[in-house]
Amino acid sequence: MGSVLAQTYPAKPVRVVVAFTAGGTTDILTRLVSQQLSERLKQQFVIDNKPGAGGNIGTEAVVRSAPDGYTLIVNSVGPIAVNPTLYSKLSYNPLTDLVPVVQIADVPNVLVVHPSVSAKTVEEFVAYAKANPGKLNYGSTGVGTSSHLSGYMMSKRGGFEATHIAYKGADAVRDLLAGRLQFMFATIPSVMPHIQAGKLRPIAVSSGKRSRSMPEVPTIAEKGFPGFEAGSWFGFFAPKGTPEAVISALNKAVNEVVAVPAMEQQMIREGADPVGGSPAQFAQFVQREYEKWKLIVVESGARAE
Repeated sequence: MGSVLAQTYPAKPVRVVVAFTAGGTTDILTRLVSQQLSERLKQQFVIDNKPGAGGNIGTEAVVRSAPDGYTLIVNSVGPIAVNPTLYSKLSYNPLTDLVPVVQIADVPNVLVVHPSVSAKTVEEFVAYAKANPGKLNYGSTGVGTSSHLSGYMMSKRGGFEATHIAYKGADAVRDLLAGRLQFMFATIPSVMPHIQAGKLRPIAVSSGKRSRSMPEVPTIAEKGFPGFEAGSWFGFFAPKGTPEAVISALNKAVNEVVAVPAMEQQMIREGADPVGGSPAQFAQFVQREYEKWKLIVVESGARAE
């Protein structure tokens, strides 16, 4: 049965849920990869944006879908690794009710400052923040998002006070550009044009290693904060019970897509570092991420109702 299924899958269009609005990083990457999958597998991979509740609405819709390979989700750190701790009343467990298929990309957060902040390095930024206690505001795309928790970690590890202001989606970057916020941890794709235009200054990236999109920007870890790692990542998940043959076929196809040089270059231009790998590798990574963020969410006291 398995091999026959793999040969015939997909036999009809596949719905790919994005639990966030169109135009965000999840949406951009999902559309890039899905377009290639449609061409490779000769069936449409149709994007279905279902935003709301920090990604929980779209995620739950997929958890409740038939496990036949025709409803998938491209999901990220928030709904999978953060929300089980952040939300006290989730009616499902993304770690057990979804099957990791393949990681598409790592997308580091970049610490950006408004030009009114004089700092150009991590050291200068921490010194500036300490010299201006209570005067710095940082934005995020919502309570408990990786942009919020990265800012929280930075202020804790750096030993300074800063006020967190939660926004819905892209509004935070707008207020940062206007100078109402002084700094933010933003996904690279969301601020790349503003950095290139000189409207925001990048200080460091939050990933374990430097980003291929901004190789000249150092990591926070290499600037005196060893172990600091707080990025976003994206990958395909399927409902629990989806046949192994379907998972394998999807995994193989996505790995082929992200290895195409033109695709790799496009993802890097978008601020994403392509990953790929096996379902087992992705499952282990997701588990580690959940454990890491659980500690940070608990320590930060962040709650979403």
